[in-house]
Amino acid sequence: MRLDRLLGITLELMAKQRITATELADKFEVSVRTIYRDIEIINQAGIPVVSFSGADGGFELMNGFFLTRQHFSVDELSVIYTLLKAMEGEMGGAVAPVMRKLTSLHPGLVNEENREAVILGFRTSNDVREVVQELFQAIRQSRVVKLTYTSASGTETKRSVEPMNLLWEKGIWYLEGYCRLRRARRYFRVSQITQLDVSDESFVSRNIPDEPEWDEVQGISAHLRFDMSVRSRVLEQFAGECEYHGDCIDVRTIFYRKEYALSVIASYGINVEIISPDELREDVIAHFQSICQHYEKKRGGNET
Repeated sequence: MRLDRLLGITLELMAKQRITATELADKFEVSVRTIYRDIEIINQAGIPVVSFSGADGGFELMNGFFLTRQHFSVDELSVIYTLLKAMEGEMGGAVAPVMRKLTSLHPGLVNEENREAVILGFRTSNDVREVVQELFQAIRQSRVVKLTYTSASGTETKRSVEPMNLLWEKGIWYLEGYCRLRRARRYFRVSQITQLDVSDESFVSRNIPDEPEWDEVQGISAHLRFDMSVRSRVLEQFAGECEYHGDCIDVRTIFYRKEYALSVIASYGINVEIISPDELREDVIAHFQSICQHYEKKRGGNET
């Protein structure tokens, strides 16, 4: 979780006079490029971090700056504290040390009255919660996981994955890892992992080239309308993005790959209508036409 990492980096800067990007990257198990991006975000938040180059280079807080209880109000820290509190059920006791450090800045955070205005619920099922906890331990121990995964189109595959991160996106848990089957970085929706086995095999983190973060990717903003006959599947697949309109469900979502969008939409057949964009509708029509042409050729070949 990025919020947890940003807070952790800030506390590291408070505890040490100077620390390098490489040391931070190793500690938080991310790339050096990600650390530089996080430092920029911390600077934008009003915490002055100074960068030094050369053999003795690194990052440190501006001379004379101290992070005190006056820097953040109790309301501001309450948002962070409550988010971490909500994560306890998913991540076990891993967030407890960060919460203790926050309460050292503002002891009033433990008072429920100070946090009554902030309500956060992860609302994950018990099955998903158990899988998240197993994956979290596998990440910490650098253990290979073997999983059975069902794609949005219903295709089931068995994967061997080197888990890297757990991501929380729009109310849904995802696993980021190196898929040995695809030989590339892949994202797996946790609720679609039907079977999980944490093996005894350990792995060394790979140097996978940085990819654009999800919020930096220019995706396809789509407005879809689904028939009520596929209600259960739509609610699962597009959790938090559904709007009821009598006899149909409208979904406004973003697809980050056209191929994935085509596979998802095609899997719903005549039970989905593409409201926008027009380009996606044309792509789907072309997709089905190519399938028809493929089988027409196959049928013609059999007749001769």
